[in-house]
Amino acid sequence: MVLLTLGVLLFALVHFIPSLAPGLRRNAMGRLGEGGYKGIFSLLLLASFALIIFGWRSVEPVLLYQPPPGLHKVALGLLAFAFLLLVVSSRNSRLRLIVRHPQLSGVALWGFSHLLLNGDNRSIVLFGGMLLWALIEIVAINRREGVWIKTAPPSSGAELVTVLIAIVTVAVVVYIHPWLSGMPVW
Repeated sequence: MVLLTLGVLLFALVHFIPSLAPGLRRNAMGRLGEGGYKGIFSLLLLASFALIIFGWRSVEPVLLYQPPPGLHKVALGLLAFAFLLLVVSSRNSRLRLIVRHPQLSGVALWGFSHLLLNGDNRSIVLFGGMLLWALIEIVAINRREGVWIKTAPPSSGAELVTVLIAIVTVAVVVYIHPWLSGMPVW
């Protein structure tokens, strides 16, 4: 459980630097340059992913609560919406007029949905940790950036492409999920 916890903490801490410690970021960029800073940032994220993956696989799951079976389909629907938000984060969409931080909101929804589906110790650490990180990050970024300036909505065609990308993404994730996590989606 130590590796998994360290991985989630490292992931969160690295991402908190720009929003909660901008002075540290400026100092690092001043000493290392933008490329050096981004390189170390990327290496630390890769290390966090490695810790998360090895930590996840090394922990014997212990059930801490029984997820309600009636929420299974609701959680899957929320997961599909979470992936739509993740796609929207890199595309113009009408959802951007409603959701200020689609990527972080998608991660939070992804974490929450997984907690509706899994009640074991390692799921609580991973999905609860990512949910908590995303929520804190949203608050920190809002505080740093101030007023939300909304963009113009896209054409219907661009919106349709965004939805199609999300559908393909969900299909791919459903297909590879057993290989990634050892757990089938259905």
